[in-house]
Amino acid sequence: MILNLRVDHTIADIETMEKVSKEMTILFETLKKKYLIDEYIEISTCNRNEYYIHNDNCILEDILELNSNNNIIIDYGDSAVKHLFRITSGLESMIVGEDQILGQVKDSKKLAEKQYHCGKVLDNIFTKAIHVGQVVRNKTNINKGSVSIGSAAVDLAEKHFGSLENKVVLVIGAGKMGSLVAKSLAEKNLDAIFVANRTYYGAVKLAKDLNGEAIFFDDLNKYLKTADVVISATGAPHPILTKKRLLEVDVNYENLFMIDIANPRDISNNVKDLGVNLFNIDDLREIAEFNRTLRENESLEAENIINHEFDLLKESFKIMKIDNILANLRKSMEDIRERETQKAAVKLSNVDCSVKILDNLTKSIVNKIFFDITKKLKQAAHDNEEKILEAVEYIFSRE
Repeated sequence: MILNLRVDHTIADIETMEKVSKEMTILFETLKKKYLIDEYIEISTCNRNEYYIHNDNCILEDILELNSNNNIIIDYGDSAVKHLFRITSGLESMIVGEDQILGQVKDSKKLAEKQYHCGKVLDNIFTKAIHVGQVVRNKTNINKGSVSIGSAAVDLAEKHFGSLENKVVLVIGAGKMGSLVAKSLAEKNLDAIFVANRTYYGAVKLAKDLNGEAIFFDDLNKYLKTADVVISATGAPHPILTKKRLLEVDVNYENLFMIDIANPRDISNNVKDLGVNLFNIDDLREIAEFNRTLRENESLEAENIINHEFDLLKESFKIMKIDNILANLRKSMEDIRERETQKAAVKLSNVDCSVKILDNLTKSIVNKIFFDITKKLKQAAHDNEEKILEAVEYIFSRE
């Protein structure tokens, strides 16, 4: 069974996602221990936290009973796989068509491979899902134009100020999301752009690309004083900008515009008490909805591609199932053939010569029998003859 546990932006705001993600991790660890799950992949981004699990021992009713949180979606089977295809195609993103999710899914798969919990089934599903995402982007215009959380954050800032011309912007975080923000900002006629990062080298590299200036993370307070816009996108597990910290900075709070696109959040909500204009991922929903409307036709075309590729995947799994049945059948035949060859050889006088002749003869017989069986079984798989396949699997099972 393919199982998907998730919480995402479609049913939860950023605060709820932070809380539910922790509960979902506990649920996953419980299932992992109970069912000895060793094949799984986790996808964690600013807008979602998901687990994909392959385990034939899991009992769905049991899992549903263990889950007491309505914000945790539990999906399984075809529905779970199609959801993954929609993710890689950009249809499940807050900003429809954004490209970053494709790289994030690739990274999740690579991490699972590195940690030895990406098995054959999930490897096939995720490889196909990544392929689907690439096909959708090549055959549709779903990712054309300004389509990223980073660009949406810049759009939000422009909507507030009217224009970012001659503004001073401080970007905190030089990872993928921070880079996207910075690249969108680079197109504006800013007075200055400063980049801070835990690793100074990362800040230097990004600032160089933008003709901006890298600053040390410990100097944040100094540059908060001069910033008009602060956009934060780090991977910190706790807030880095708090009300207490801002109180240490001599700044006009009401003129300070802050956008937090991290998950967990980088900026404490209580900075609003000072009059700071604070926005987070939830505030990008209006821009996201406008973007979704613009891409309705492309989304429909993407859905058609997903359905076609899903059908191809299901057929490939049927063939894989047949290959396993055939492998078991061939092993059974080989065992019988070897035993009978040895029995016959004992009864013959010229053993060395006889064994070779018998070996070649019996191999030829097995191969000829197997040719017709293989051909008919693969045709049955192609024709969706599930009952035939189930019967064959039962008859020739080695268990």
